Amino acid sequence: MIVVTGASGFIGSYLVAALNAANFKDIIAVDDFSASPRNASKLANLEGKTIRQRVDRMAFFDWLAQNHSAVEFIFHLGARTDTTEFDQAIFDTLNLHYSQQIWQDCCRYQIPLVYASSAATYGNGELGYDDNEQIISQLQPLNPYGRSKNDFDIWALAQAEKPLFWAGLKFFNVYGPNEYHKGRMASVVFHAYQQIKKTGSMRLFRSHNPEFKDGEQSRDFVYVKDVASVMMFLMQHRQNSGLYNLGSGQARTFLDLTRSTFKAMGVAEDIGFIDTPEDIRDKYQYFTQANMEKLKNIGYNTPFHTLEEGVTDYVQQYLMTERFH
Repeated sequence: MIVVTGASGFIGSYLVAALNAANFKDIIAVDDFSASPRNASKLANLEGKTIRQRVDRMAFFDWLAQNHSAVEFIFHLGARTDTTEFDQAIFDTLNLHYSQQIWQDCCRYQIPLVYASSAATYGNGELGYDDNEQIISQLQPLNPYGRSKNDFDIWALAQAEKPLFWAGLKFFNVYGPNEYHKGRMASVVFHAYQQIKKTGSMRLFRSHNPEFKDGEQSRDFVYVKDVASVMMFLMQHRQNSGLYNLGSGQARTFLDLTRSTFKAMGVAEDIGFIDTPEDIRDKYQYFTQANMEKLKNIGYNTPFHTLEEGVTDYVQQYLMTERFH
């Protein structure tokens, strides 16, 4: 059996589909399956997928204690990912302490583990974007979400006991199908598509940093199909434990992304600018770019989608058809 936590979420549900496509059908889907409007919108992500069992996230550790001998691998992707949430206690509970228990159980039961870290750990990038484990304790994330992910990375590296194989993946700006439920936290591609469809135009955040022109804020955008490909590789590889960046390796501007969306939709460009909301303005990253050499050096050599390729596929094959993956 393969366990996927956060299985009804964006990346988790796409990974379940990728596992199914590779003929892995014995999957345990772990998530918050309680009745709520938000969860109801997420559950559509699992429709049509083959799974053995759904396990509520709070019942998971009891389930694992009883079934660990049959578990081959754990992908721990469940987390609170809202970067506009500032209650540290929520992140400590869901992102730090929960992850610590999964780690300890993987050690106890000798189960390989891949877990979701984040590029939010890098903060403003004062120390660059290298997945160098020697500098993790020096990073300065900009918000409680980023701190919770970095706190766990620091804790994991300090443990004397580690799983047989483990990898912490620092996801950069992931976009792609199955993010319909994410609201404000959905990718810029998703928001651009919705805004262009409704108004024929797109308004980007104005730059409040004199080093960047409006729309030239740059991020490492990575297609979810590439993210799943890397995770599948690590499940088979099971060597070279450690922290790894997971981006495309190429920073691109929000203007590039928006123009690609207009082109994929076949709509003439109409781009303007609005002020960045004050509640996130001083926590806003203006540039991110993953150094991907560490992952390549352990043998991952599958090319990543370019921004134009990924946006075109996402828009035309999923957003325009309102299709899940």
